[in-house]
Amino acid sequence: MANLKYEPVTHDHQAFMARASKRKGFSEAYEALELEYQLANQMLKARSRAGLTQDAVAELMGTTKSAISRLESAGKHAPSIATLRRYAEAVGCDLQVKLVPHKASAA
Repeated sequence: MANLKYEPVTHDHQAFMARASKRKGFSEAYEALELEYQLANQMLKARSRAGLTQDAVAELMGTTKSAISRLESAGKHAPSIATLRRYAEAVGCDLQVKLVPHKASAA
């Protein structure tokens, strides 16, 4: 069985975003992938809350660490609902998907 001990890597997201936002075209590219980044962020937080490594999640899902790494990478590919459901189960979560109506624009 994989080692279930989780040791998070430190990451200063605000500093990273401050540096990245200075790059040409960053804002447009980031906004185009906003939903993917939100999903990846939720997945990473759920795995962290569960105290699991990518290896442990992979074992629970019956896949490889590299597949989990790809799954947690925003914008690389679009995972299926079935895969997201298996990931959610592995990290002790329920998967919820909802469609939210656009806000009415002011006339």
